Amino acid sequence: MISFKVAFIPLAFLLLNSVGDLPKDRAKTFLFEPCEIPHNEPSLFQEAEIVVDYWSTPILGNGYTAFKEAVAFKESRGDYRCVNKFGYLGKYQFHQSTLHLIGISSSHTFLEHPELQEKAFLANTIRNKWVLRKYIKRYSGTYVNGIRITESGIIAAAHLAGPGSVKKYLISNGDFNKSDAFGTNLSYYLKIFSDYNLQDLPAKQRPKAHQL
Repeated sequence: MISFKVAFIPLAFLLLNSVGDLPKDRAKTFLFEPCEIPHNEPSLFQEAEIVVDYWSTPILGNGYTAFKEAVAFKESRGDYRCVNKFGYLGKYQFHQSTLHLIGISSSHTFLEHPELQEKAFLANTIRNKWVLRKYIKRYSGTYVNGIRITESGIIAAAHLAGPGSVKKYLISNGDFNKSDAFGTNLSYYLKIFSDYNLQDLPAKQRPKAHQL
């Protein structure tokens, strides 16, 4: 029998002392203690003797559900109320400018409604798939800097740094390898999220979260 050692890192949320100087909507979002979760942290779950792939489980498979939950785990440990020190919001760590693109204007409403966060991730995913459709077709199955390029890897990298950065990475053959504020680069997301099947997802130019 294989024994597992599991380490749990508790997440604590504390009220900030002062939010009076912030606009009303922004002030509400900062009632949550910023969560510091670098994207390139190792998995919390470590097996004692062999390495187990927790990104694709028998329960979730390797489709869209498994993909989004794996991204969420890397972004926030799946915490809907997470706000990091750079102002990225929710389970999937959205910037407010991205939320505006998919029709969400209130960060407070976004944080308080998990269903809206799930719709936001879907909307952003199918939007990125549309923006990058030609690059997905051209580069899928090729290798850049030793990394196999796939549709799911491209879409995950677009979530990390935006579709424009993914285009630059691919065109430059990996020389443009943008990192986020925590030091996580595009090639890392291209690699760890390369084995998901997102073929059934549509590609839409201007999806709105509320309409999904």
